Amino acid sequence: MSYPKLHQFDPTLKNFLFSLLFLLLVGISVGILFINQTTSFNAAGAKERFNGSEVADEFDIPEHYPKPYSEMLLTTHNHLFGFAFIIGIAGTIFYFNSIITGKLKKLLLYELPFSVLTTFGSIWLLKYVHPNFVYLTIVSSMLLYFSLFVVIFVSMFELKFKKSHNFTSS
Repeated sequence: MSYPKLHQFDPTLKNFLFSLLFLLLVGISVGILFINQTTSFNAAGAKERFNGSEVADEFDIPEHYPKPYSEMLLTTHNHLFGFAFIIGIAGTIFYFNSIITGKLKKLLLYELPFSVLTTFGSIWLLKYVHPNFVYLTIVSSMLLYFSLFVVIFVSMFELKFKKSHNFTSS
């Protein structure tokens, strides 16, 4: 099956898609800054974020309280819907790229929703099963963000820099 590639799209559509991907990139980057702010990018910070701070005695006031069940549901719900749109948009645009093809393209497209489910499923495991599931959260979220950046940057590169030799303007 043959379909148009990103570099073959109309210049107006290419510019719009580029700006949309740039907006997603900024939004994702702000999310990563938030993760750094709330967890300091380490396992102890992530455990504390969901399980609360450890207290030395009964008179200690914890710096972070454990996330209640309702907040876990809300966080999961919001992120699953938000990431569905993010990876839906980025993945659909990436599908039309001509730089990464074949099995690697399929792997990246399938990996995105898998990593989202693994990341947000693992925070439930971290909270309710065992704190060491934090390492699954870290690995899956790193894989998610790495894959998202690859998908977005490859698409942006093709939209802006790859020239089409068979584009005809109307």
